[in-house]
Amino acid sequence: MSFEVDIGYSSQRGPREVNEDFAGAVNAPPGEESRGLIAAIADGVSTGGRGLEASQTTVMGLLADYFATPDTWEPTAALDRLVAAQNAWLADHNRRRQGGGTALTTLTALVLHGQSYTLAHVGDTRAWRVRTDGEPAMLLTQDHAFEHPDMRSRLTRAIGLDDQVRVDYAQGDVRVGDCFVLTSDGVHGVLKPQRLAALALQGGAEDASDALVRAALDAGTRDNATALVIRVVGLDARQLDDELGDGRRLAPPPFLKVGDALDGYVVTGLVADTGVHLLYQARNVATRELVALKTLHPSRASDPQERAMLAHEAWLGQRVGNSGFVRVHERAENASALYIVFDWHGGRTLEQMRKSGPRGTVAEVVTAAIEVTKALGRLHRHGVVHRDIKPGNLHLGEDGHWRILDLGVALSGREGSAQRELHAGTPSYINPEQWEGANADPGSDLFALGATLYQWLGGHLPYGEIEPYQVARYRRDPVALSRLRPDVPVWLDHLVRKAVARDPKERFETAEEMLLALERGASRPVSAPAATPLIRRDPAALYKIALAVSLLFNALLVVWLLFLPR
Repeated sequence: MSFEVDIGYSSQRGPREVNEDFAGAVNAPPGEESRGLIAAIADGVSTGGRGLEASQTTVMGLLADYFATPDTWEPTAALDRLVAAQNAWLADHNRRRQGGGTALTTLTALVLHGQSYTLAHVGDTRAWRVRTDGEPAMLLTQDHAFEHPDMRSRLTRAIGLDDQVRVDYAQGDVRVGDCFVLTSDGVHGVLKPQRLAALALQGGAEDASDALVRAALDAGTRDNATALVIRVVGLDARQLDDELGDGRRLAPPPFLKVGDALDGYVVTGLVADTGVHLLYQARNVATRELVALKTLHPSRASDPQERAMLAHEAWLGQRVGNSGFVRVHERAENASALYIVFDWHGGRTLEQMRKSGPRGTVAEVVTAAIEVTKALGRLHRHGVVHRDIKPGNLHLGEDGHWRILDLGVALSGREGSAQRELHAGTPSYINPEQWEGANADPGSDLFALGATLYQWLGGHLPYGEIEPYQVARYRRDPVALSRLRPDVPVWLDHLVRKAVARDPKERFETAEEMLLALERGASRPVSAPAATPLIRRDPAALYKIALAVSLLFNALLVVWLLFLPR
């Protein structure tokens, strides 16, 4: 079922001269429907008459920018950054006005995503959930106002009040038929929860919002009255929490043989067995298309961390599985086991190509580098770090397109702590900073891509084969590719060596910068990285030299004392 909601909105100024309430809702843009929608309500505080300015800019800014954040961010992280930015902007403007009045506002924001909701709340606007006719509405927020009857209009928290604002967050599940109601205090201040719930379920969402506001006015509200009603008609794609739930609930299938069936797929072959994962080729019985099934090896079936990592990979693949990556299919609702379904692409990985044939031409390498760099750029814009770029994870399909495989150890900001702390990646492609304790970042992927290109062109790795236990890993700079292979142009030699420079300041900062250098080629070549000083390549070198000079001096002194005439 696709994500679908019925939204109704009504707002009246009531006895006030100006309506300083503001509310709105926005659905995710086309192509990102699984991100659901965001709705918000704000009640401007009439300090100097600028409450409407505060409420309007806060709601409009939040609705405009929420879906511009990476879709791999957890909703609370995206809301926290956006609310903090709006609060800082409003507080700064309030300081500059110098007696011209301040602009403050409350805020209650609701994000519906997958099969759950996330709330962000500051002030005394409220969010309610109504599920069953006849039951009171469930209050999902807590007012930030003084409890004394004479001071209930005085807020303890508001957007724009201080340089930093503390936001309350709440999360829960969503069901088809749920009704969420966002109200200003002009509505919930005069309507009881039982009455609010009854009105929220009347007619369509638009009729319900009108009924709530009219009832508040009839009850004698002394403030602006605003109600935003959202009814959930259908739920959309699964989110990470749903995948993690399956990871805990479902067990990986036993070892499958050719001809075995699993949830509408028939296994046609075993592709890989890594000892941790099994990768099968299978055929969808209904559509007859070939797919790839990835699951845990039976020996790892009971490992909760491996299950969580596989669930994270399934979710991440659905978010970024477009051009440059293998698309991930959603499992059936009645799936009987834990596995991931990928599109099947015939072809070979770069590792298979290197082992089975001659090195590629310079033109082939540049074409592949451009495609892979574009895919990495898209991945990084999603806030994701791959962490294992290497020849075995770059695949050339029969359709002529390069794709990046295996997001199993990727970082998205929402992975578990065990995956985050895992020293992932293949040692020979890991950038030096990670061996010194730094975390993986987009630059790590670019270094690994540079090492892959160097190996493809030059026949060996820039710093040689590296083992985890090695100490002296980067004692020399990579040899110029033009010395290893005369047909490599100087501009490409400089570009690849820049990507794998020992000093991170010498490397490309972003995938877009590296892509631009690849596309410009010889027309705007990059300069070769400077030679790494000996003291950086071997910090103990000066001590060794000093020791050698000292030993030589002492040896000469001994000879002089014992053998030379005085």
